[in-house]
Amino acid sequence: MGREIRLLGSRMSLFCVRVEWALRLKGVEYEYVPEDLRNKSDLLLKSNPVHKKVPVLLVEDGRAIAESLVILEYIDERWKGGHKLLPEDPYDRAQARFWALFADSKCSMAPWAACIGEGEDKAKAMEVVSEMFDLLEKQLQGKEWFGGDEIGYLDVALGGFLYYVGVVEEIGEVKILEEKRFPLLNEWVRKFLEVPGIRECLPPRDTLVDHLKAYLGHAPSLEASRP
Repeated sequence: MGREIRLLGSRMSLFCVRVEWALRLKGVEYEYVPEDLRNKSDLLLKSNPVHKKVPVLLVEDGRAIAESLVILEYIDERWKGGHKLLPEDPYDRAQARFWALFADSKCSMAPWAACIGEGEDKAKAMEVVSEMFDLLEKQLQGKEWFGGDEIGYLDVALGGFLYYVGVVEEIGEVKILEEKRFPLLNEWVRKFLEVPGIRECLPPRDTLVDHLKAYLGHAPSLEASRP
């Protein structure tokens, strides 16, 4: 028998990775159930009939929770002991949610335009992405983590995207997250990947590069792994 907590996911989905990070930070034992997004299982279709996407967290009684940011909040509220993800202060909690939504709406696909664009379009896309990262850089001023003194909800929400930027840079032969312009973000990425349990959940860089290259011309297929 598997563990009572099961995570339906794909190793190539950075939305699934963030859920694994949260579970590990909380010390929750779980069973990882890999999904073939080209041939979705009956369990996935039953568990998430609205969006039919991963990740989905199945809890002890078989109930399903979908949408990665929703799952992060569930994990934090369900297992209150140990590492705290969301801050206690209501304003700080609201801010963490705001920037996590910003990440999902802006960071998930924006770097691709800078990667695959050409000429003036590429230059404009690079400017947009740089302005986006300027905003995130400011969120780290005076702090060790986005969550403050400890890794929190926003760090977990952003971690996959900032790892993925390096992959996009390699594919597009561009430099988006420049060290001189974004010193805090670059330092944050280095520290984040050194946290026990973080790097182990990420797909190997070469594997992710090959995967994203294969899907470059198939945007609809990528929708299956959105949050």
